[in-house]
Amino acid sequence: MSEDGIRCLWMRGGTSKGAYFLAEDMPADPAARDDLLLRIMGSPDPRQIDGIGGADPLTSKVAILSKSSRADADVDYLFLQVFVDQALVSTAQGCGNILAAVGPAAIERGLVKVAGDETEVRIHMVNSGEVAIARIATPEGRVNYHGTASIAGVPGRHAAIPLLFANIAGSMCGALLPTGKEVDVIDGVETTLIDNGMPCVILRASDFGLTGTESREALEADEALKARIEAIRLKAGPMMNLGDVKEASVPKMTLVSAPSAGGAISTRSFIPHRVHASVGVFAAITVATATRLSSGPAAALAVQPQDGRFLVEHPTGDMEVFLDLAEDGAIRGAGNIRTARKLFDGMVFPR
Repeated sequence: MSEDGIRCLWMRGGTSKGAYFLAEDMPADPAARDDLLLRIMGSPDPRQIDGIGGADPLTSKVAILSKSSRADADVDYLFLQVFVDQALVSTAQGCGNILAAVGPAAIERGLVKVAGDETEVRIHMVNSGEVAIARIATPEGRVNYHGTASIAGVPGRHAAIPLLFANIAGSMCGALLPTGKEVDVIDGVETTLIDNGMPCVILRASDFGLTGTESREALEADEALKARIEAIRLKAGPMMNLGDVKEASVPKMTLVSAPSAGGAISTRSFIPHRVHASVGVFAAITVATATRLSSGPAAALAVQPQDGRFLVEHPTGDMEVFLDLAEDGAIRGAGNIRTARKLFDGMVFPR
């Protein structure tokens, strides 16, 4: 680190924004690193006025990159969620949206060399231990951010970044269904406790007197609803092999309802105390997986696609994910299309 600041790429990845750092520029000690990131982002403060955070969980994220420690990957990616109004930095989960910009950032920082018009980047997701493959458009020897792909929640069109995942079931919980059951009843509510890349608790919106079409603002203003959902989350944590989750950002609490805009399923996601403006990549994959469980809350509400491509509806549109299904219906892999954009490259100065 330098008194003149710390190298920082500020990037949009999917529907999130975050600061991308090289591991060599960060303190090796996790406590010192987290303290530095809180000061960079301006936390704890609801406005993050004295830092670069955007006063929202979706814009208070960090990726730390380095040459991979594994032979089957090119880059190591550690995701950190910097809480907005708490002095807390969490590595308890990954982030598929911030993942979308890891490939471009790795190329920008020289961790990966361009390999023709398209460069494949194998990304070791340190939080979960799995490897994702990103395909980055690199014509003329550099990352191209311009293209025709659009994703809900992001204005305009950009270069498509296909992301492919395998072996993500049980990424944090040790099994796709950590309790071994498709349905667990918690506080009288039927739930599916599931992890196909992101630990999620799937619940019917109707069981809370909701239609599932409520706005983010309406759900966040309902204190009784939030208290009831949090009570279920705290009980679900140990059942999902996550331990005491009072201070953790997982599991995500996902209310599902029948689709209303031509998708496969509709969602409202608590992440866990704010309502997501859209839905996380791994959460969307996990929800799509939950629709395949015949006795779970999501199955009867879902419209199953014929080609394995699921449109998961959320408050600002939908996210397309696909499941690679074997002939017997088993899920072999999953993926989706994201976009990313470099917003600035320079030095950041912690307070």
